[in-house]
Amino acid sequence: MIQDIAAAVIWCLALCLLPDLKRRKDKSILVAALTIATALTLNVDSIYIAGDHVLGSRNLLDLIANIFMVVGIYFLSRAILRAADVSETVDIHSRAGLSVLGIVVVALIVSFSLVDAPRTSTAFMRDFGSQWPAAVYSSVQFLYIGVVVAITGFTCFRFRGEMARPYFRVAFVLIGLGCALAVVLVLAVLGMNILHLLGELEAMTRLSYVYDAALVGAMVFLCVGLALPPVARRLERRSDARAAAVLVERLFGVWDRITSERSEIRLDLAQTTIDRHDAPQRRLHRMLVEIQDALFVDPHLAQSLSQNDLDVLREAEQHLGTRLAAMGRRPLRLSREGDTTP
Repeated sequence: MIQDIAAAVIWCLALCLLPDLKRRKDKSILVAALTIATALTLNVDSIYIAGDHVLGSRNLLDLIANIFMVVGIYFLSRAILRAADVSETVDIHSRAGLSVLGIVVVALIVSFSLVDAPRTSTAFMRDFGSQWPAAVYSSVQFLYIGVVVAITGFTCFRFRGEMARPYFRVAFVLIGLGCALAVVLVLAVLGMNILHLLGELEAMTRLSYVYDAALVGAMVFLCVGLALPPVARRLERRSDARAAAVLVERLFGVWDRITSERSEIRLDLAQTTIDRHDAPQRRLHRMLVEIQDALFVDPHLAQSLSQNDLDVLREAEQHLGTRLAAMGRRPLRLSREGDTTP
């Protein structure tokens, strides 16, 4: 049941990330979400039993799921570290991390091959955890996860104050809390492995409750934290688009009047209007630039601007201020007396 909940939560994260697939240059978080979701899904009892039967009923699916898990954790950590710190050292650490990941995967394969597991088991460590190779197999995986999430969580708390947008700061706190719970989960697993080897099954069972709670908590905090920025950005873009659409309508009269004598550079508004792929932001930017160019060529046109026209122009400039700056233009400083200093 716990695995089902965790799998459902991580699949929800993947769905939240999919709409931004084309916009996102670094797809590490999506790769991580899909990989971890696959690992958890393979551990759902009905899927595990059917899949392992196809593979010969030797619990090979457990090995495959755990490899997916460590690979997913690697990509997750890399994406978060890049988001927190864009310095070149992150890429260097990523390359080193990839080498460590390779060693961990080899160690998992070797230790798993030494475990005597002759039948399919949906509770692999409960049934075979009394064997030293099984304890090593589990411990290698969770030690790797523990170290990676500890570094990631520390980085999130360290850099959260440097994030420009509030939702990024909140997201980093949530991810950091998720990583902290993941460390608790790792410690619980290591403790259960030791108790199983010692034959303390009752104590191991009690500790498993900590594992279950930490697993669900870690997944919820991590997924909410990772989903928050893309969802917030989408809402922000929609809000900006709506505001830009309103400004386009309000600016149309000014644009038409000021640029009426410069048809060679005017925006073909009729064509733009039916082009649904041309965002309102782009239309607004083009209209504002044409007004700027016309006023620069003929400053006397500014005298025809009413106070309402000036207010609309200032609102448009404020809305697109960062975009104009990025294109090497400064917003116009307009006045009723005809000053049109760019």
